[in-house]
Amino acid sequence: MSAAFDYDVEILHLLVSPAHAYFGRARDGAAEVPTADADRVEVVAGKGIVGDRFFGKAAHMDAALTLLAVEGLEAVAGELGADAFDPLLTRRNVTLRGAQLAPLLGQEFALEAGGSTVRLFGGRPAHPCAWMDRMLAPGAHAAMRGRGGIRCRALSSGFLHRGPAVLLSPVPLHPERAGEAQMLRSSRLP
Repeated sequence: MSAAFDYDVEILHLLVSPAHAYFGRARDGAAEVPTADADRVEVVAGKGIVGDRFFGKAAHMDAALTLLAVEGLEAVAGELGADAFDPLLTRRNVTLRGAQLAPLLGQEFALEAGGSTVRLFGGRPAHPCAWMDRMLAPGAHAAMRGRGGIRCRALSSGFLHRGPAVLLSPVPLHPERAGEAQMLRSSRLP
């Protein structure tokens, strides 16, 4: 990976959950599943985050790790007249501050945190689901379109830590645009 640009970001949340809370539960309501907001997670190349519901699942290996820019969620809250939303309710694995994510689709990039570097490939958008209207606020599902984050493939193993981090990108990013809704298109995986 050739990183021409580096950006100081903050890893705010690291969500790990062994089971789905929303998927396939339209009639039953959200499931009560153990969910950790970890200080540190282990990422395994080609498999995702150890202990997470997508870890090692063949159908999700190219999208086993999800990233969310908290600025997008803050913009949605503002548009819907709410003070704030809990980022963990979106069920994204990594919540960042200071990262515009849309340009990373189709790109190999890395996060450096706590002395470890994890290389990722931005594979496809993490579209919001209809549950956002129930878990956040009516209208959140539509308002999050283009701000739901990205799904990534883990290209290397390592650890991610909450706190200050550096995002290494091969393309220029515009952190001031992290909260804007952007058309996100799926990209071919390497």
